[in-house]
Amino acid sequence: MLFSEQLWQRNLDLYQETLALPFNQELARGTLSREAFSHYVIQDAHYLLAYGRALAVCAAKAYEADDVMQFSEAAKIAIVVERSLHDSFMQEFDVSKHQFETTPLTLACHHYTSFLTATAWAESYPVVLAALLPCFWIYAEVGQDIVQQSVPNNPYQAWIDTYAGEEFHTAVRNVIATVNKVAARCDADTLEKMHAAYRMGATLEWLFWDSAYHQRQWLGLDNR
Repeated sequence: MLFSEQLWQRNLDLYQETLALPFNQELARGTLSREAFSHYVIQDAHYLLAYGRALAVCAAKAYEADDVMQFSEAAKIAIVVERSLHDSFMQEFDVSKHQFETTPLTLACHHYTSFLTATAWAESYPVVLAALLPCFWIYAEVGQDIVQQSVPNNPYQAWIDTYAGEEFHTAVRNVIATVNKVAARCDADTLEKMHAAYRMGATLEWLFWDSAYHQRQWLGLDNR
């Protein structure tokens, strides 16, 4: 069994819980509140900047030239997508540049980005790869599931199409192939560290969507 297949089987329960989140279910039905989606888009833009930085560190640690190119390009794309959010979803959902810039990271976003940044700098290349993989893989699978359920004239169809599209899925398959290639060279202790890093990343993916649905902030009893 490939390492990626082991990862997926070990974390299938968490993926199914992620699919069942109200945010994703209501997104598919087009009934998700504009406020929740706007909250999500702002936090996602903050997240992508940190994700791009972690990808850049991953590229610097890569073993082979092709992998350096792969993750350098992925880092660039993460920043391009972050900027495009300002020109598309944020404008469509009336999120101003000032509102974005003055909105701090939520607990979930801060936790996730801190985990990725710390892992990128402190851990070995295989472990960094495993920590970064959930954002690629889970988004692709969630996007594919949602697009199959999406209702006609869904106000969130553009977001759904982005993560259900073949271009994104091709990139995800390439990252999975790299993870498998690197894992094949690792000892048992490193593989377990990779499993732990993936599990944490997948858990934080769940938390990010759950936090966005409830629009949780740092302070306030009503946001707990």
